[in-house]
Amino acid sequence: MKVLVIGGGTGGLALAHGLGRAGIEVEVFERDALRTDGLHGYRVGIDPDGSRALHSLLPPGLYDTFVATRARDPKYFNMLTEDLKEVLSMELPPVTDPVESEKSISRMTLRQVLLTGLDDVVRFGKEFTRFEQHGDQVTAYFADGTQATGDLLVGADGSGSRVRRQYLPHAQTEETGIVAIAGKLAITAESKALVPPKVFEGITIVNAPRGLACILHVMEFQWDRDGNVHSGIGGNTEELIRRWPGLQFDNTRDYINWGLSATKDKLPANIMALRGQELIDVALKLTPGWHPDLRRLFELTDPSTCFPVNIWTSVPLEPWETTNVTLLGDAIHTMTPGRGVGANTALRDAVNLCRALIEVRAGQTGAVRRYEVKMIEYGFDAVLKSRAQMTAADPVHKPVVGRLALAGMRTAMRAVNHLPPVKRRMRDSMLAYRGADREELELTL
Repeated sequence: MKVLVIGGGTGGLALAHGLGRAGIEVEVFERDALRTDGLHGYRVGIDPDGSRALHSLLPPGLYDTFVATRARDPKYFNMLTEDLKEVLSMELPPVTDPVESEKSISRMTLRQVLLTGLDDVVRFGKEFTRFEQHGDQVTAYFADGTQATGDLLVGADGSGSRVRRQYLPHAQTEETGIVAIAGKLAITAESKALVPPKVFEGITIVNAPRGLACILHVMEFQWDRDGNVHSGIGGNTEELIRRWPGLQFDNTRDYINWGLSATKDKLPANIMALRGQELIDVALKLTPGWHPDLRRLFELTDPSTCFPVNIWTSVPLEPWETTNVTLLGDAIHTMTPGRGVGANTALRDAVNLCRALIEVRAGQTGAVRRYEVKMIEYGFDAVLKSRAQMTAADPVHKPVVGRLALAGMRTAMRAVNHLPPVKRRMRDSMLAYRGADREELELTL
Protein backbone atom coordinates (compact mmCIF):
# COMPACT_ATOMS: atom_id res chain seq x y z
CA MET A 1 0.00 0.00 0.00
CA LYS A 2 1.18 3.53 -0.78
CA VAL A 3 -0.52 6.61 0.67
CA LEU A 4 -0.22 10.12 -0.81
CA VAL A 5 -0.86 12.93 1.69
CA ILE A 6 -1.55 16.36 0.23
CA GLY A 7 -0.55 19.01 2.78
CA GLY A 8 2.13 19.08 5.48
CA GLY A 9 0.05 20.51 8.32
CA THR A 10 -0.52 19.08 11.78
CA GLY A 11 -2.85 16.25 10.77
CA GLY A 12 -1.02 15.24 7.61
CA LEU A 13 2.40 15.05 9.25
CA ALA A 14 1.09 13.18 12.29
CA LEU A 15 -0.57 10.66 9.97
CA ALA A 16 2.70 10.23 8.08
CA HIS A 17 4.52 9.35 11.30
CA GLY A 18 1.91 6.77 12.23
CA LEU A 19 1.86 5.16 8.80
CA GLY A 20 5.64 5.05 8.64
CA ARG A 21 5.85 3.38 12.02
CA ALA A 22 3.25 0.85 10.86
CA GLY A 23 5.36 0.03 7.81
CA ILE A 24 2.99 1.63 5.31
CA GLU A 25 4.65 3.61 2.51
CA VAL A 26 3.69 7.29 2.62
CA GLU A 27 4.66 10.52 0.88
CA VAL A 28 3.64 14.02 1.97
CA PHE A 29 3.43 16.80 -0.60
CA GLU A 30 3.78 20.29 0.88
CA ARG A 31 3.25 23.52 -1.06
CA ASP A 32 5.86 25.50 0.95
CA ALA A 33 9.31 25.45 -0.60
CA LEU A 34 11.16 25.19 2.72
CA ARG A 35 10.35 23.81 6.17
CA THR A 36 10.63 27.33 7.60
CA ASP A 37 8.29 28.92 5.06
CA GLY A 38 4.79 30.12 5.75
CA LEU A 39 3.03 31.91 8.57
CA HIS A 40 1.56 29.07 10.56
CA GLY A 41 -0.03 31.03 13.40
CA TYR A 42 1.31 31.51 16.86
CA ARG A 43 -0.22 29.30 19.51
CA VAL A 44 -2.21 26.10 19.52
CA GLY A 45 -3.63 24.41 22.58
CA ILE A 46 -3.10 20.66 22.39
CA ASP A 47 -5.66 19.08 24.70
CA PRO A 48 -5.50 15.55 26.18
CA ASP A 49 -7.23 14.14 23.10
CA GLY A 50 -4.60 15.70 20.83
CA SER A 51 -1.82 14.54 23.15
CA ARG A 52 -3.12 10.96 23.10
CA ALA A 53 -3.23 11.01 19.32
CA LEU A 54 0.33 12.32 19.06
CA HIS A 55 1.48 9.81 21.69
CA SER A 56 0.01 7.02 19.54
CA LEU A 57 1.43 8.25 16.22
CA LEU A 58 4.88 9.68 17.00
CA PRO A 59 8.00 7.67 17.86
CA PRO A 60 8.39 7.68 21.67
CA GLY A 61 11.50 9.87 21.65
CA LEU A 62 9.87 12.43 19.37
CA TYR A 63 6.76 12.58 21.55
CA ASP A 64 9.03 13.32 24.52
CA THR A 65 10.59 16.14 22.48
CA PHE A 66 7.12 17.49 21.70
CA VAL A 67 6.37 17.65 25.43
CA ALA A 68 9.75 19.23 26.20
CA THR A 69 9.32 21.99 23.60
CA ARG A 70 5.94 23.21 24.83
CA ALA A 71 5.59 26.61 26.45
CA ARG A 72 5.15 26.70 30.21
CA ASP A 73 1.72 25.56 31.31
CA PRO A 74 -0.94 28.24 31.89
CA LYS A 75 -2.07 28.51 35.51
CA TYR A 76 -5.28 30.49 34.96
CA PHE A 77 -8.16 30.95 32.57
CA ASN A 78 -9.29 34.59 32.80
CA MET A 79 -12.15 36.71 31.54
CA LEU A 80 -11.62 40.48 31.79
CA THR A 81 -13.32 43.71 30.82
CA GLU A 82 -11.68 46.07 28.36
CA ASP A 83 -10.36 48.11 31.32
CA LEU A 84 -8.63 45.01 32.75
CA LYS A 85 -11.13 44.37 35.53
CA GLU A 86 -11.58 40.72 36.46
CA VAL A 87 -14.87 39.09 35.56
CA LEU A 88 -13.79 35.47 36.10
CA SER A 89 -10.52 33.75 36.92
CA MET A 90 -10.24 29.99 37.21
CA GLU A 91 -7.10 28.33 38.47
CA LEU A 92 -6.15 25.43 36.20
CA PRO A 93 -5.03 22.30 38.05
CA PRO A 94 -1.43 21.25 37.38
CA VAL A 95 -1.19 17.96 35.50
CA THR A 96 2.18 16.23 35.52
CA ASP A 97 1.25 13.33 33.24
CA PRO A 98 3.00 14.01 29.89
CA VAL A 99 -0.02 12.71 27.96
CA GLU A 100 -3.08 13.56 30.04
CA SER A 101 -2.46 17.30 30.07
CA GLU A 102 -3.24 20.51 28.20
CA LYS A 103 -0.23 22.02 26.43
CA SER A 104 0.52 25.46 24.99
CA ILE A 105 2.46 24.95 21.77
CA SER A 106 3.97 27.36 19.29
CA ARG A 107 2.60 26.40 15.88
CA MET A 108 6.02 26.84 14.29
CA THR A 109 7.60 24.66 16.98
CA LEU A 110 4.95 21.98 16.50
CA ARG A 111 5.62 22.06 12.76
CA GLN A 112 9.35 21.54 13.35
CA VAL A 113 8.68 18.67 15.77
CA LEU A 114 6.38 16.95 13.28
CA LEU A 115 8.87 17.37 10.44
CA THR A 116 11.59 15.68 12.49
CA GLY A 117 12.38 12.25 11.07
CA LEU A 118 10.37 12.78 7.89
CA ASP A 119 13.20 14.04 5.66
CA ASP A 120 12.68 11.15 3.22
CA VAL A 121 8.88 11.46 3.31
CA VAL A 122 8.02 15.14 2.85
CA ARG A 123 8.37 16.70 -0.60
CA PHE A 124 8.54 20.50 -0.40
CA GLY A 125 7.60 22.90 -3.18
CA LYS A 126 4.79 20.63 -4.39
CA GLU A 127 1.69 22.66 -5.22
CA PHE A 128 -1.15 20.21 -5.77
CA THR A 129 -3.37 20.96 -8.78
CA ARG A 130 -5.61 17.92 -9.33
CA PHE A 131 -5.94 14.16 -9.10
CA GLU A 132 -7.11 11.35 -11.37
CA GLN A 133 -8.57 8.05 -10.22
CA HIS A 134 -7.92 5.01 -12.39
CA GLY A 135 -9.01 1.65 -11.06
CA ASP A 136 -7.52 0.90 -7.66
CA GLN A 137 -4.95 3.69 -7.93
CA VAL A 138 -4.96 7.48 -7.84
CA THR A 139 -2.49 9.96 -9.31
CA ALA A 140 -1.78 13.44 -7.93
CA TYR A 141 -0.53 16.19 -10.25
CA PHE A 142 1.54 19.19 -9.21
CA ALA A 143 2.19 22.66 -10.59
CA ASP A 144 5.84 21.86 -11.38
CA GLY A 145 4.75 19.20 -13.88
CA THR A 146 5.48 16.21 -11.67
CA GLN A 147 3.05 13.54 -10.54
CA ALA A 148 2.78 10.72 -8.00
CA THR A 149 0.66 7.58 -7.95
CA GLY A 150 -0.55 5.61 -4.94
CA ASP A 151 -3.36 3.49 -3.56
CA LEU A 152 -4.99 6.22 -1.44
CA LEU A 153 -4.88 10.02 -1.64
CA VAL A 154 -5.51 11.95 1.59
CA GLY A 155 -6.51 15.60 1.35
CA ALA A 156 -4.93 17.29 4.36
CA ASP A 157 -4.53 20.62 2.62
CA GLY A 158 -6.47 22.91 4.93
CA SER A 159 -9.65 24.93 4.72
CA GLY A 160 -9.02 25.96 1.11
CA SER A 161 -8.49 22.31 0.14
CA ARG A 162 -8.13 21.74 -3.60
CA VAL A 163 -8.65 18.04 -2.99
CA ARG A 164 -12.05 18.72 -1.42
CA ARG A 165 -13.08 21.14 -4.16
CA GLN A 166 -12.46 18.49 -6.81
CA TYR A 167 -13.64 15.46 -4.85
CA LEU A 168 -16.68 16.90 -3.08
CA PRO A 169 -17.72 19.97 -5.08
CA HIS A 170 -20.98 20.09 -3.12
CA ALA A 171 -19.14 20.53 0.20
CA GLN A 172 -19.45 24.14 1.24
CA THR A 173 -17.70 26.55 3.57
CA GLU A 174 -19.18 29.88 4.58
CA GLU A 175 -18.12 33.04 6.34
CA THR A 176 -19.11 33.59 9.96
CA GLY A 177 -19.04 37.36 9.51
CA ILE A 178 -16.15 37.61 11.98
CA VAL A 179 -12.63 38.78 11.17
CA ALA A 180 -9.70 38.56 13.56
CA ILE A 181 -6.44 40.49 13.61
CA ALA A 182 -3.47 38.58 15.06
CA GLY A 183 -0.11 39.85 16.23
CA LYS A 184 2.70 39.14 18.64
CA LEU A 185 5.36 41.01 20.56
CA ALA A 186 8.46 39.93 22.42
CA ILE A 187 8.36 39.57 26.18
CA THR A 188 10.41 42.40 27.63
CA ALA A 189 10.41 44.21 30.95
CA GLU A 190 8.00 46.75 29.46
CA SER A 191 5.57 44.31 27.85
CA LYS A 192 5.51 42.04 30.91
CA ALA A 193 4.61 45.00 33.12
CA LEU A 194 1.59 45.80 30.93
CA VAL A 195 -0.39 42.70 31.93
CA PRO A 196 -1.58 41.65 35.41
CA PRO A 197 0.19 38.62 36.93
CA LYS A 198 -2.75 36.28 36.30
CA VAL A 199 -2.82 37.33 32.66
CA PHE A 200 0.91 36.73 32.31
CA GLU A 201 0.50 33.27 33.79
CA GLY A 202 -2.72 32.33 32.05
CA ILE A 203 -4.99 32.35 29.02
CA THR A 204 -7.16 35.45 28.91
CA ILE A 205 -10.23 36.60 27.00
CA VAL A 206 -11.26 40.25 27.00
CA ASN A 207 -14.95 40.76 26.20
CA ALA A 208 -15.89 44.31 25.32
CA PRO A 209 -18.87 46.34 24.06
CA ARG A 210 -19.87 46.08 20.38
CA GLY A 211 -19.01 42.38 20.44
CA LEU A 212 -15.27 43.00 20.37
CA ALA A 213 -13.16 40.24 21.87
CA CYS A 214 -9.43 39.84 22.39
CA ILE A 215 -7.58 36.71 23.43
CA LEU A 216 -4.14 36.95 25.05
CA HIS A 217 -1.58 34.15 25.35
CA VAL A 218 1.84 34.43 26.98
CA MET A 219 4.35 31.92 25.67
CA GLU A 220 7.63 31.25 27.48
CA PHE A 221 9.98 28.50 26.33
CA GLN A 222 13.06 26.71 27.58
CA TRP A 223 15.46 28.47 25.22
CA ASP A 224 16.58 32.10 25.07
CA ARG A 225 16.37 34.79 22.40
CA ASP A 226 19.52 33.47 20.74
CA GLY A 227 18.12 29.95 20.54
CA ASN A 228 20.33 28.62 23.33
CA VAL A 229 18.76 26.10 25.71
CA HIS A 230 18.47 27.32 29.27
CA SER A 231 20.72 25.31 31.56
CA GLY A 232 19.36 23.58 34.63
CA ILE A 233 15.86 23.08 33.24
CA GLY A 234 15.91 19.36 33.98
CA GLY A 235 18.30 16.66 32.85
CA ASN A 236 16.22 14.67 30.38
CA THR A 237 14.26 17.66 29.08
CA GLU A 238 17.36 19.78 28.57
CA GLU A 239 19.15 16.99 26.74
CA LEU A 240 16.15 16.30 24.49
CA ILE A 241 15.95 19.93 23.38
CA ARG A 242 19.70 20.15 22.79
CA ARG A 243 19.62 17.05 20.59
CA TRP A 244 16.48 18.07 18.71
CA PRO A 245 17.47 19.00 15.11
CA GLY A 246 14.30 21.03 14.64
CA LEU A 247 15.55 23.76 16.97
CA GLN A 248 17.90 25.05 14.26
CA PHE A 249 14.88 25.75 12.02
CA ASP A 250 12.67 27.22 14.76
CA ASN A 251 12.59 30.98 15.23
CA THR A 252 10.19 30.77 18.19
CA ARG A 253 11.16 33.01 21.12
CA ASP A 254 9.23 34.10 24.22
CA TYR A 255 6.27 36.23 23.20
CA ILE A 256 2.83 37.57 23.96
CA ASN A 257 0.32 37.01 21.19
CA TRP A 258 -3.11 38.52 20.81
CA GLY A 259 -6.09 38.10 18.54
CA LEU A 260 -8.68 40.87 18.28
CA SER A 261 -11.97 39.92 16.62
CA ALA A 262 -14.99 41.91 15.43
CA THR A 263 -17.81 41.67 12.90
CA LYS A 264 -16.96 42.84 9.40
CA ASP A 265 -19.18 45.91 9.60
CA LYS A 266 -16.90 47.36 12.28
CA LEU A 267 -13.77 46.96 10.16
CA PRO A 268 -12.42 48.63 7.01
CA ALA A 269 -13.86 47.12 3.83
CA ASN A 270 -10.33 46.21 2.69
CA ILE A 271 -9.32 44.60 6.01
CA MET A 272 -8.11 41.40 4.35
CA ALA A 273 -5.69 43.38 2.19
CA LEU A 274 -4.08 45.21 5.11
CA ARG A 275 -0.79 44.17 6.69
CA GLY A 276 1.69 45.24 9.32
CA GLN A 277 1.27 48.65 10.90
CA GLU A 278 -2.00 49.14 9.06
CA LEU A 279 -3.54 46.32 11.12
CA ILE A 280 -2.12 47.69 14.36
CA ASP A 281 -3.71 51.03 13.50
CA VAL A 282 -7.05 49.28 12.93
CA ALA A 283 -6.76 47.59 16.33
CA LEU A 284 -6.07 50.93 18.01
CA LYS A 285 -8.94 52.63 16.19
CA LEU A 286 -11.32 49.85 17.32
CA THR A 287 -10.35 50.20 20.98
CA PRO A 288 -10.22 53.92 21.96
CA GLY A 289 -11.79 53.32 25.39
CA TRP A 290 -9.72 50.26 26.31
CA HIS A 291 -7.18 50.27 29.12
CA PRO A 292 -3.98 52.11 28.12
CA ASP A 293 -1.90 49.02 28.91
CA LEU A 294 -3.83 46.91 26.39
CA ARG A 295 -3.47 49.60 23.76
CA ARG A 296 0.24 49.80 24.51
CA LEU A 297 0.49 46.05 23.82
CA PHE A 298 -0.93 46.71 20.38
CA GLU A 299 1.55 49.57 19.84
CA LEU A 300 4.52 47.37 20.80
CA THR A 301 3.50 44.58 18.43
CA ASP A 302 6.00 43.65 15.74
CA PRO A 303 4.25 44.82 12.53
CA SER A 304 5.75 41.93 10.54
CA THR A 305 3.79 39.46 12.67
CA CYS A 306 0.34 40.92 12.03
CA PHE A 307 -2.16 39.28 9.71
CA PRO A 308 -5.95 39.25 9.29
CA VAL A 309 -8.03 36.08 9.47
CA ASN A 310 -11.46 35.83 7.87
CA ILE A 311 -13.21 33.22 10.07
CA TRP A 312 -14.87 30.58 7.91
CA THR A 313 -16.67 27.38 8.85
CA SER A 314 -17.77 24.25 7.05
CA VAL A 315 -21.38 23.40 6.33
CA PRO A 316 -22.14 19.89 7.63
CA LEU A 317 -22.77 17.25 4.99
CA GLU A 318 -23.83 13.63 4.79
CA PRO A 319 -21.41 10.73 4.20
CA TRP A 320 -20.31 10.36 0.59
CA GLU A 321 -19.42 7.28 -1.42
CA THR A 322 -16.06 5.96 -0.24
CA THR A 323 -13.29 5.68 -2.86
CA ASN A 324 -9.48 5.83 -2.86
CA VAL A 325 -9.59 9.54 -1.95
CA THR A 326 -10.38 10.77 1.56
CA LEU A 327 -9.91 13.87 3.72
CA LEU A 328 -8.89 14.92 7.19
CA GLY A 329 -8.70 18.05 9.35
CA ASP A 330 -9.67 21.48 8.04
CA ALA A 331 -9.83 20.08 4.51
CA ILE A 332 -13.21 18.61 5.41
CA HIS A 333 -14.36 20.14 8.71
CA THR A 334 -13.09 23.72 8.89
CA MET A 335 -14.11 25.21 12.22
CA THR A 336 -13.79 28.53 14.02
CA PRO A 337 -11.25 28.89 16.84
CA GLY A 338 -14.21 29.36 19.20
CA ARG A 339 -13.57 26.13 21.10
CA GLY A 340 -9.92 25.70 20.29
CA VAL A 341 -10.28 22.14 19.02
CA GLY A 342 -9.42 22.40 15.30
CA ALA A 343 -5.90 20.96 15.51
CA ASN A 344 -7.00 18.37 18.05
CA THR A 345 -9.80 17.18 15.77
CA ALA A 346 -7.30 16.87 12.91
CA LEU A 347 -5.09 14.73 15.15
CA ARG A 348 -8.10 12.61 16.04
CA ASP A 349 -8.66 12.13 12.31
CA ALA A 350 -5.02 11.14 11.83
CA VAL A 351 -5.02 8.40 14.45
CA ASN A 352 -8.38 7.01 13.28
CA LEU A 353 -7.32 7.00 9.62
CA CYS A 354 -4.00 5.38 10.53
CA ARG A 355 -5.91 2.62 12.34
CA ALA A 356 -8.20 2.18 9.33
CA LEU A 357 -5.28 1.81 6.92
CA ILE A 358 -3.62 -0.77 9.14
CA GLU A 359 -6.89 -2.70 8.98
CA VAL A 360 -6.97 -2.37 5.18
CA ARG A 361 -3.47 -3.79 4.93
CA ALA A 362 -4.60 -6.69 7.12
CA GLY A 363 -7.33 -7.45 4.59
CA GLN A 364 -10.32 -5.91 6.35
CA THR A 365 -12.93 -4.32 4.12
CA GLY A 366 -14.83 -1.10 4.80
CA ALA A 367 -12.22 0.39 7.15
CA VAL A 368 -11.90 3.71 5.32
CA ARG A 369 -15.68 3.91 5.15
CA ARG A 370 -15.91 3.43 8.91
CA TYR A 371 -13.28 6.16 9.39
CA GLU A 372 -15.26 8.59 7.24
CA VAL A 373 -18.60 7.93 8.93
CA LYS A 374 -17.11 8.41 12.39
CA MET A 375 -15.07 11.45 11.33
CA ILE A 376 -18.11 13.14 9.80
CA GLU A 377 -20.06 12.63 13.03
CA TYR A 378 -17.54 14.03 15.53
CA GLY A 379 -15.97 16.48 13.09
CA PHE A 380 -19.15 18.34 12.22
CA ASP A 381 -20.33 18.20 15.83
CA ALA A 382 -17.17 20.17 16.67
CA VAL A 383 -17.86 22.50 13.72
CA LEU A 384 -21.32 23.41 15.01
CA LYS A 385 -20.19 23.88 18.61
CA SER A 386 -17.26 26.04 17.51
CA ARG A 387 -19.46 28.12 15.25
CA ALA A 388 -21.81 28.86 18.16
CA GLN A 389 -18.86 30.58 19.84
CA MET A 390 -17.97 32.83 16.88
CA THR A 391 -20.70 34.14 14.62
CA ALA A 392 -21.93 37.56 13.61
CA ALA A 393 -25.44 36.37 14.46
CA ASP A 394 -24.61 36.38 18.17
CA PRO A 395 -26.65 39.09 19.97
CA VAL A 396 -23.48 40.53 21.54
CA HIS A 397 -22.68 42.16 18.19
CA LYS A 398 -25.95 44.13 18.08
CA PRO A 399 -25.92 47.82 19.12
CA VAL A 400 -28.47 47.76 21.96
CA VAL A 401 -29.15 44.09 22.64
CA GLY A 402 -25.40 43.51 22.62
CA ARG A 403 -24.80 45.74 25.63
CA LEU A 404 -27.55 43.96 27.54
CA ALA A 405 -26.12 40.56 26.59
CA LEU A 406 -22.61 41.62 27.64
CA ALA A 407 -23.87 42.99 30.94
CA GLY A 408 -25.82 39.79 31.61
CA MET A 409 -22.80 37.62 30.84
CA ARG A 410 -20.54 39.68 33.09
CA THR A 411 -23.03 39.57 35.95
CA ALA A 412 -23.33 35.79 35.66
CA MET A 413 -19.58 35.22 35.46
CA ARG A 414 -18.88 37.52 38.39
CA ALA A 415 -21.37 35.51 40.44
CA VAL A 416 -19.58 32.29 39.46
CA ASN A 417 -16.26 33.92 40.34
CA HIS A 418 -17.44 34.35 43.95
CA LEU A 419 -18.87 30.83 44.29
CA PRO A 420 -15.90 28.43 44.46
CA PRO A 421 -17.94 25.18 44.15
CA VAL A 422 -19.76 26.50 41.05
CA LYS A 423 -16.50 27.75 39.59
CA ARG A 424 -14.86 24.35 40.08
CA ARG A 425 -17.74 22.61 38.31
CA MET A 426 -17.51 25.07 35.42
CA ARG A 427 -13.75 24.54 35.16
CA ASP A 428 -14.08 20.75 35.30
CA SER A 429 -16.75 20.82 32.58
CA MET A 430 -14.52 22.93 30.36
CA LEU A 431 -11.56 20.59 30.86
CA ALA A 432 -13.68 17.48 30.32
CA TYR A 433 -14.79 18.73 26.89
CA ARG A 434 -11.14 18.93 25.88
CA GLY A 435 -10.25 15.35 26.72
CA ALA A 436 -13.14 12.93 26.43
CA ASP A 437 -12.08 10.33 23.86
CA ARG A 438 -9.43 8.28 25.62
CA GLU A 439 -10.17 4.81 24.21
CA GLU A 440 -10.63 5.87 20.60
CA LEU A 441 -7.23 7.57 20.49
CA GLU A 442 -5.19 4.67 21.81
CA LEU A 443 -3.30 2.93 19.02
CA THR A 444 -0.34 0.61 19.45
CA LEU A 445 2.18 0.72 16.61
